[in-house]
Amino acid sequence: MKLPRFAHLTTLLLLFAVGLLLSACHQDEPQPWQLTNISGHMPDLSFRLTNDEGKTVTADDYRGKVTLLYFGYTHCPDVCPLTMAQLHVVMQRLGKLADGASILFVSVDPNRDTPAVLHEYVKAFDPHAVGLTGSPADIEALTKRYRAAFTREAGKSDGSYDVSHSSGIYVFDGNGKARLLATPEDAQDKLVHDLHLLLGPGSAP
Repeated sequence: MKLPRFAHLTTLLLLFAVGLLLSACHQDEPQPWQLTNISGHMPDLSFRLTNDEGKTVTADDYRGKVTLLYFGYTHCPDVCPLTMAQLHVVMQRLGKLADGASILFVSVDPNRDTPAVLHEYVKAFDPHAVGLTGSPADIEALTKRYRAAFTREAGKSDGSYDVSHSSGIYVFDGNGKARLLATPEDAQDKLVHDLHLLLGPGSAP
């Protein structure tokens, strides 16, 4: 029995329409993250530095925890203390989940930020924070690895100086995989939301 005229064309059009609907549904699927998703665009967490207790540590020492990596320095007049204070509030809002996270504050001013100075600084903000320092070459290599930047400004008459630096917060999962990037423009709620996904039961893949 022959199909009616245009039956083949109708069938093809129907299949095409279904395909468009499925494609639209796939595109409209809500994404779990509220921050910028950098999965697959940044390398795994990797470093060898000195922590604020004077011990040599590597990224492996923080495996199993969600890690927030931030580049700053203790003499920073504004953005660093504001960021650290914000992260403290985020940790408080996470409650017990915060025990599964670490804040790594990497100094871009290793000449002044000794382990002792870093320890006093980071612990004044949050117990989950760890100060990290190293040689200028080590710090430069790490910032380049994550496409961050810093520049020492010209010294002032009193011998002090400022360091301009990137202000992003890099979030790595418990396996050391780069997952998210938070910026100063991002609302605190976004970071809390996404950390809940990474830290909570059935953590986001």
